[in-house]
Amino acid sequence: MSSSSVFTVLTLGDSILDCGRYNEYGVHPGQLIVRNDDYLFPDFKGRDLSSFVPAQLDHRARDGGQVDDLPQQARGVSVTGSAVALVTVGGNDLLVSLAADRGGGIARFRQRLDAFLHTFPVRPVLLGNVYDPTFGDDSRNFLAVDARIARANLNRINAVIAELAPRYGRLVDVHRHFLGGDSSWFTGTIEPSLRGASEVRAVFLPAVLKAARK
Repeated sequence: MSSSSVFTVLTLGDSILDCGRYNEYGVHPGQLIVRNDDYLFPDFKGRDLSSFVPAQLDHRARDGGQVDDLPQQARGVSVTGSAVALVTVGGNDLLVSLAADRGGGIARFRQRLDAFLHTFPVRPVLLGNVYDPTFGDDSRNFLAVDARIARANLNRINAVIAELAPRYGRLVDVHRHFLGGDSSWFTGTIEPSLRGASEVRAVFLPAVLKAARK
């Protein structure tokens, strides 16, 4: 089988896609999309990418990744056949500085993300937005930033992602999906748990399968 006949899934960004260290099985969403763990998640048996096409994973996302890390993560990307890229970014930018942004920080985030996506060689890009581990409940705020300010900036980041996504592929609404979850989807307050890794998989999987069938 030639490399050009294998469909490649690339992951870039942050711990939404690189959360294996947060569960005892070392499982992360990209693995589950390409080949499900039927023991852990029997409901997804036969629903993974490898059940439909020859597929491989190029996992580049890194826990803690921010928008400025994307070019380094993408260094050396070379795909000879069909592929799709999954990108999740923005959460750590919020944690580090943008949750309190009152000026041009989010505008700079937009410029850097747009510049990266413009030059990135893989299409389509499935761009995931940022989930809210407080489920919209300001009383669960864990930041040293007023919840009203932080939530407004989360919404601004997600608006940027929603604006850019159709230019390079499509939006995957991780935020909306996770609002319907519960605390078992998280560990360490903000990181995807084992269940969370599967839920990230669940929200990306339809778009990945659609890209692979084209």
